[in-house]
Amino acid sequence: MAGQVSWADEGAPTFVQGKNIFIETGVEAPDRSPTWYAPMVAKPYAPVFQMLATRGTQGRYYPYTYPVTLKDLIRFHGHDCEGTSHAANAAWVAFKILFPDGIIDRSVLAGITGPSPCWSDAVAYLTGARVQYGTLGFFKDKRYNHAILLYRTDTKVAVLATLKKGINNIPGEPVMLPGKINWEPKVDTKKVMELKAVVKKAGGNPTPYQVDEMRYLQWMHINDILEHPLEDSYQAKVIESFKWSDWADSSKAFSDTIKRSDVRLKNYPYRESPISDK
Repeated sequence: MAGQVSWADEGAPTFVQGKNIFIETGVEAPDRSPTWYAPMVAKPYAPVFQMLATRGTQGRYYPYTYPVTLKDLIRFHGHDCEGTSHAANAAWVAFKILFPDGIIDRSVLAGITGPSPCWSDAVAYLTGARVQYGTLGFFKDKRYNHAILLYRTDTKVAVLATLKKGINNIPGEPVMLPGKINWEPKVDTKKVMELKAVVKKAGGNPTPYQVDEMRYLQWMHINDILEHPLEDSYQAKVIESFKWSDWADSSKAFSDTIKRSDVRLKNYPYRESPISDK
């Protein structure tokens, strides 16, 4: 994969907030109004992300961040589901390590996830990572399919983030880090796993009640989780000596990636004065 991926060339942080750049955050109110498709967005610990982007397809950094909530992510994904919420919550915990100033720079991120659209859509939306750029990959080891790995291409820091034991309800996919919750969920996760084994079975024939019950319990579970600090339910770990090829499945990657152009001029010099042709 070396030589194919169009990652940022910087070996140091692209910027240091408050030292060589001054980015204003919190200047736009996040959309936390609950709706039928995003009722959990108003919960006390529903994550809000402060995103930094570049101006247009060939522009510099914006001097402001914009907020992203679960509601925004659900609109992108197409529906609310527990996978999308889990991925976003895990990303929030990972971003605490990757971006301690709280400003998520979408120009320097790559990610690895499972093939489920719930998880891969969340990673793509929050990071800007894309398969065609070679910055969105899929885990080699299927046991990690409901974890995410986020990588800063400027600082070379990789963080694996996932559920804690006790909120997981995905059959056949164990929690791959040792953390456990210290609170009691309202939903019996074993019951959800039993329902999933029936409802999600390929070619299966669940009852209409089982379909509704599984959806309801998943909905209850996510809303319950968001009543607690996200660190109580999700965990993250820095991966030392990270190599993309050790984690990402090369058979699910573009053999000839596309050069990303919208970040090329993000640090370009400004004109001599606000009104100037130089």
